Amino acid sequence: MRPDERSCSLRMAAVQSPIIPVIADLARHHPGTISLGQGVVFYGPPPAALVAAREYGNTPEQHRYGPVRGQPDLLEAISRKLWEENHIRVGAGRRLMVTAGANMAFLNAILAIADVGHEIILPLPYYFNQEMAIRMLGCQPVFVPTDATYQLRLDALRQAITPRTRAIVTISPNNPTGAVYPETDLRAVNALCHEHGLYHISDEAYEYFTWGDARHFSPASIEGAETHTIALYSLSKAYGFASWRIGYQVIPEHLDAALLKAQDTNLICAPLISQAAATAALGAGRDYSEAYRNSMAQVRQLVLRELEAVRDCCQMPTPQGAFYLLMKVDTGMDSLKLAKLLITEHGVAVIPGMAFGLSDGCYLRIAYGALEPESARTGIRRLVQGLQSLVSEG
Repeated sequence: MRPDERSCSLRMAAVQSPIIPVIADLARHHPGTISLGQGVVFYGPPPAALVAAREYGNTPEQHRYGPVRGQPDLLEAISRKLWEENHIRVGAGRRLMVTAGANMAFLNAILAIADVGHEIILPLPYYFNQEMAIRMLGCQPVFVPTDATYQLRLDALRQAITPRTRAIVTISPNNPTGAVYPETDLRAVNALCHEHGLYHISDEAYEYFTWGDARHFSPASIEGAETHTIALYSLSKAYGFASWRIGYQVIPEHLDAALLKAQDTNLICAPLISQAAATAALGAGRDYSEAYRNSMAQVRQLVLRELEAVRDCCQMPTPQGAFYLLMKVDTGMDSLKLAKLLITEHGVAVIPGMAFGLSDGCYLRIAYGALEPESARTGIRRLVQGLQSLVSEG
């Protein structure tokens, strides 16, 4: 058999292509494009983290493998943060593991709890890398629509449960919608999982980014939740740590052996230099990201204000968290075609809604976390002009 006659596995062939590289590549071919696409922040890590990285590597031990769960000083710093900020106590039925980002934590969690053919419930729109991970492992994502403001529909989640269901996933604050789920709803989902013997996977990567009266809540803090709640966190957003690839997960104690197998096989351990930098970053505390919130809040208000100009052709609930806005555009064009035209004709990049499972219309995700006010103003005005022009044509 010639190499070009071979094919990838049917399992991987069924997985959608990652959309961020597709949009980024198109933008690179159109210099000057302003990206409202990838979900990153405009600032970098705390200075102490950079110092820790520069000073790393002076002993032989620092060039060897580390503990699979993570370095002791980082685990201690995370445990302290979880108790003080999330009211989650590590120990007493829970374990902690450092991963190479929250995406790896999610993949490891599905490996630990599900077999081929099992179902994982994802509220719609979903985060595309989670849907991809589920399919890669031979499991079946089950999509449950949210309401008109992208809030959970608890009745629909209950109706989606079957004997093959293994978990319900929630992301709050949400990617891609910017919705923040109220504590009452997250408690209800957690109770539903307990009632049906399911896991509640709670993705909290955007925990520091809430706006107005919205408040973040961690379901793993609920009394009795330690038996069935998997909580995922990341330093990528709050600490400007995207390239360092450090996340962590809180898991039920009975999953510890399975997670160790997954982590040791995929990674062995998160890079030790990144763990050293992460320990220093956590030492700076939440105040570090809070110092940038005012600038991000200004950009958010600018985005919302400028987008009022397309309210006649776009539906867009006001986001309460993260740094995303999801709009539905009144056009017959599909979202990928519209996203490509916005780049090629108007110099602004957004993410098409089809990547998040939205096929009942033309949706676009706008990300504003990476921009400072001036570039945000230019990018949003390009988007507005593009939408006004292309929607009238379409």
